[in-house]
Amino acid sequence: MDEANGILLIDKSRDWTSHDVVAKMRGLLHTRHIGHAGTLDPMATGLLIVLVGKACKASQYLMSQSKVYTGEVTFGFVTNSQDAEGEVMERRDIPATMTRESVAAAMKAMEGDQYQIPPMFSAIKINGQPLYKAARKGKEVEREKRFIHISKFELTDWTATAEKTAAGFCVECSKGTYVRTLAHDLGRNLGPGGFLSALRRVASGDFKIEDAVTIEELEAMSDAARLARLMPVSKFVPAVALI
Repeated sequence: MDEANGILLIDKSRDWTSHDVVAKMRGLLHTRHIGHAGTLDPMATGLLIVLVGKACKASQYLMSQSKVYTGEVTFGFVTNSQDAEGEVMERRDIPATMTRESVAAAMKAMEGDQYQIPPMFSAIKINGQPLYKAARKGKEVEREKRFIHISKFELTDWTATAEKTAAGFCVECSKGTYVRTLAHDLGRNLGPGGFLSALRRVASGDFKIEDAVTIEELEAMSDAARLARLMPVSKFVPAVALI
């Protein structure tokens, strides 16, 4: 059998790492030459661009494209990982002045060019060591700010009950944006703190979640049907990016 080549769009389930997906695809597609174009945290679901064979050369080009996510920020708590996977470090009261309108306005104010400090719980390496290793030991390491661009940050849902105060959102952002840091900063800007309680990637560049397939669906297919899901990389990536 000739080596498989192309782009495969996966709708990743919660609790799967991006590495887990790649490992699974190696078995289903019978090739070890597989990568991806942009990591999703285990907590996140949605679009993972899997690159097969010669398409792996397009990784950097595809990762540089803008992303669109939907998700939820829960207010009144600060976690050490800035998402629901971490330990709660602070609990704060929700101010009476915090409304759907004020949250929407705070999101709008965060659009545009800006600098973001990456979270400690990340794979960024400083002096050869991933930040998350220091974070697990309770250490804080100075990180350089990164330039990012937020094209859109919109409120899509609002929950304000005795049990929970949360905002659903849709964000379009540049490469390198940490959405959990965006959630953390939004909570800080509003006062009560907040963490990312849900995240789903729905688009990356020209690719949409509607065109993705779940791993369970792939497992139910024949080898021929799986190969038929592969899209030619030349359709989406200029030849110069494949050299």
